Amino acid sequence: MSDTIYKASTTAPVNIAVVKYWGKRDAKLNLPTNSSLSVTLSQADLRTLTTATCSASYQGQPDSLTLNGEPSDITGARTQACLRELRARRATLESANPLLPKLSSLPLKIVSENNFPTAAGLASSAAGFAALVRAIADLYELPADPTELSLIARQGSGSACRSLFGGYVAWRGGEQTDGLDSKAVQVAPASHWPTMRALVLVVSAAKKGVSSTSGMQQTVHTSDLFKGRIANVVPKHMDTIEAAIQNKDFATFAEVTMKESNSFHACCADTYPPIYYMNDVSRAAVRAVEAINAAAGKTVAAYTFDAGPNAVVYYLEENSASVVGTFYGLLPATDGWKDGAKVHASAAVPLDEATSSLIKGGVSRIIQTGVGEGPIKTDQHLA
Repeated sequence: MSDTIYKASTTAPVNIAVVKYWGKRDAKLNLPTNSSLSVTLSQADLRTLTTATCSASYQGQPDSLTLNGEPSDITGARTQACLRELRARRATLESANPLLPKLSSLPLKIVSENNFPTAAGLASSAAGFAALVRAIADLYELPADPTELSLIARQGSGSACRSLFGGYVAWRGGEQTDGLDSKAVQVAPASHWPTMRALVLVVSAAKKGVSSTSGMQQTVHTSDLFKGRIANVVPKHMDTIEAAIQNKDFATFAEVTMKESNSFHACCADTYPPIYYMNDVSRAAVRAVEAINAAAGKTVAAYTFDAGPNAVVYYLEENSASVVGTFYGLLPATDGWKDGAKVHASAAVPLDEATSSLIKGGVSRIIQTGVGEGPIKTDQHLA
């Protein structure tokens, strides 16, 4: 056993919330003030790859994490909570079966890589912690139920619990003080509504000024709008959008998505002192979506913004021409377009000069993607 290196690798996806998680009722356990719902995006375009290894030959070394080629701090309370929970579950298996190698007592080496900017409002921590938990769970040969693992991933990053599933995913906020009912469940698999598409306009790849963790706590303590949001707005939105997903009703899905984004950012602006994650380019993207919908005579696109300036525009494949065409017409030389985007340019919806100029000057990258699957075990190991 001394020379054996046990290893497991997994990829995990980014998810973008359409009903937002913002605010904690218990910071230590990462228990949210409200439930949330997200769309898991395709790992072909946005994913974290993580390899977890352990070995007796690592004895005397601390646990370590290498992220995108650089050493990363693993001593933080959130990461340690995940490692503690995973080790405890492995130790339970080892106690029940003395023949199992005692992996729970061995140091861990974790290597992780993102194929998208980190800490720029693209849910990097969600994919990162989901991949970390899934990889170590596979390494430890733990039961594979993603809802059970979501209880662990949630402690690392709240939204990470949703990245343990593909498709359309709800994080039930729960009411128990121990957090055992605060977990993720799949509302519908990707195959239920596979024509959902997302266009990410990367407005800034820079690290954001106010982190989500500190920002949401400021909002909880100081925003008057926030109280009404968690009591009335979110429960209504959750019920409405879950029904819309089941019925594949894009117009309702889009309306809730945009109202949710507006509600979330209104609460940020109502925080004291105020927090502004969106900027002028973000607001130009909103106007572009409104123009696309007006030209179609119906709702064919929906914007949403997390804690950052990047716009995520949801649309159905059947409406690619006007949505992709409008943004391609403004940004034909921007990196990230897929083959075939150019054919939609003739369907571009005309925008006013101010909106066009802001988008042209402020978007640095495009990510064309769609709804995708949850974590995938892989034999591609990082060293």
